[in-house]
Amino acid sequence: MDNFDYIIVGSGASGLMMVYRMSLDAFFDDKSILLIDKEKKSINDRTWCFWETPNNEWDDVLTTSWKNIAFKANQFTTEENITPYQYKMIRSADFYSKIWKQIENKKNITFLKEKVHNIAQEQDRAKVTTTTKIFFSDVVINSILFDDGYLKQEKYPVLQQHFVGFFVKTKDVFFDDETATFMDFTVDQRQQTRFMYVLPYSKKEALFEYTLFTSKLLPYEEYKAEIEKYLIHKGITEYEIVEQEQGAIPMTCYEFWKNNSENIIHIGTAGGWSKASTGFTFKNINKNSIRLVNYLKQKKPLQNFHKKNKFWFYDLLLLDILHEKNYLGSFIFSEMFQKIPAHKILKFLDDETSIREDLQIISKMSPFPFVKALLKRVFLN
Repeated sequence: MDNFDYIIVGSGASGLMMVYRMSLDAFFDDKSILLIDKEKKSINDRTWCFWETPNNEWDDVLTTSWKNIAFKANQFTTEENITPYQYKMIRSADFYSKIWKQIENKKNITFLKEKVHNIAQEQDRAKVTTTTKIFFSDVVINSILFDDGYLKQEKYPVLQQHFVGFFVKTKDVFFDDETATFMDFTVDQRQQTRFMYVLPYSKKEALFEYTLFTSKLLPYEEYKAEIEKYLIHKGITEYEIVEQEQGAIPMTCYEFWKNNSENIIHIGTAGGWSKASTGFTFKNINKNSIRLVNYLKQKKPLQNFHKKNKFWFYDLLLLDILHEKNYLGSFIFSEMFQKIPAHKILKFLDDETSIREDLQIISKMSPFPFVKALLKRVFLN
């Protein structure tokens, strides 16, 4: 049995960002930190996109960035400059490399390549059980979803942001590499919320990502067929698929943080850090990891770390709508982009708008779906 001051379970984006931030802070230099995962990630297995101002912390590992975004739907199409933001893309291999390089010489940080089977709150400490060992700590920071309780409850709807992406290289110059297609709803909706991301990172290379906000995933061949159909529709016939990626992110307002205990705190998707209404995660991980490091230094109760805010409720109403009438996604996002400047939408989706700005945005949306969702939610509660 081994004891550590901190144990971080899982080396995905949230686990690695936490160990990275702790490695940069002198407060933790004399603290023993154990990072556990079944693999040490190093290859491109994820792509993260987010928006923020230029010249920030992760710019040294950006694949590319865009000053303009396009939105497309049958009802409305626009292309806008999003100043003061840039839309940014990070490939996971570059992110992993930066983190491992930072922590490799930190003698107080140990990485264990082993599967974690269970974490448990004991009387005055937390226990982590791996395939061959048992560890104890006063603070376990967990980023792995060990159970599907959030799927079994009925209080909060659960959708998935699920996708397959093709990194495509064309024979000839084809792409406008200064503009990212944020959402293209011109694809067949099939009574659901379906769209394509197109993220060009050179004039001959782009990521085409077929994305859905629905409760059930599709067979791989269906994603593949839709991307191929989209490429043909865009006149792209001579191309090479350089890489592929696939994933699913829970979209729910389920209160994951209620699983926090005296010595265990859940982070990332397991802690409710994904943006419930969109599935965007990287920016929230960035914000919350900074806040959690400062919180740990103050030795405050882990159960009190998460705080609900107005954006949680906004997300809940949208998810209620899409859960009941999934086909409304294209209409809602189209109306938003038609009536509100893109940079204000991005600020709103980043949970950074004031009440006044919220009201300006909400007042421009068709009220009926949201009022209906609000009344139903109030009645249910």
